[in-house]
Amino acid sequence: MNRKGVCYDVGRVMMGRNWRPNFDPKIVRRELEIIKNDLHCNAVRLQGLDLGRLEIATADALEGGLEVWFSPEMWDQEPGETLRYLKDGALVAEQFRQRWPRRIVFSVGSEVTLFTQGFFEGRNVLERLNHPTFWETAKAGKQNAPLNEFLRQAVSSVRKIFQGPITYASVGLESVDWAPFDIVGVDLYRDKRTRELYPNLIKRYLGFDKPLANMEFGCCTFRGAEDLGGRGWDIVDWSTTPPQLKANYVYDQSVQAGEVAELLRINDEAGVDATFVFTFVEPGAGLEDDMEQQLLKAINFDLDLVRYSLVKSFLDGGHGSRYPDMPWEPKESFRAVADYYASH
Repeated sequence: MNRKGVCYDVGRVMMGRNWRPNFDPKIVRRELEIIKNDLHCNAVRLQGLDLGRLEIATADALEGGLEVWFSPEMWDQEPGETLRYLKDGALVAEQFRQRWPRRIVFSVGSEVTLFTQGFFEGRNVLERLNHPTFWETAKAGKQNAPLNEFLRQAVSSVRKIFQGPITYASVGLESVDWAPFDIVGVDLYRDKRTRELYPNLIKRYLGFDKPLANMEFGCCTFRGAEDLGGRGWDIVDWSTTPPQLKANYVYDQSVQAGEVAELLRINDEAGVDATFVFTFVEPGAGLEDDMEQQLLKAINFDLDLVRYSLVKSFLDGGHGSRYPDMPWEPKESFRAVADYYASH
């Protein structure tokens, strides 16, 4: 692989919840330094809604020697509003491209049919996934024509401003027309159902005569998480107050580390050009400070069970031993990724 990367969240917003409610530029700069120097990445996928935050993180990453995959993400809005937002994002990205040519890639979206209104029934991603018509619509491929029209408009609009390479983070149920794009992109997790098929799934995306990026993949941190892939979070009943585990699960960092290392090897050997492990850090519970503290006190399980992050955040304000200036401690998966990237 040419690009060895990790996903980095500057503040994704889902159903009104910002998954990084507190954004400290000093911590962001330090974390990006660690991603470059200790995790041995040469690229980072910056994800989030706030363009100001993305601008700060992009500057730090580029100045630190990382290639940036600029991924502005507006979720659960109408396509028209999302297109206007991407145009604004292109203005930000182009400023950096002019200073650092060939060091920034623009992503026009992430799993748009799931995270944007209008392709499936439902006001938000959870409503869409649980709607009675979801799988019927998906299997019939009814989402693909409007998706490709949206992507055509997105690429056309962004290219008028941003002069660098453009990609898109697709999901398996989408059939994307990759002709307008410079790089093929997919969020390709592995689970029990796709374990044996996974190398062949990668090959599906290698036939477009363009570089392939696995834009997002990873594993949660409990025994059995490798069988759930991108739905590791689903072991929790989030509808209760406080949220509760649906069954007994055992916290296990080695499961996450082993799965991520194996996925890196498979992607590398298959000829994937860029890999972005999901994700470096998940610093909060996605709530405002007062509500978050109340929730964390009430939860009776380790929230890191359902985290994909390579570091374990101290949600009580503590700091780590390896990095005393950081509010987290590296997990076994951090070392697994660092070792693979350093030796390949």
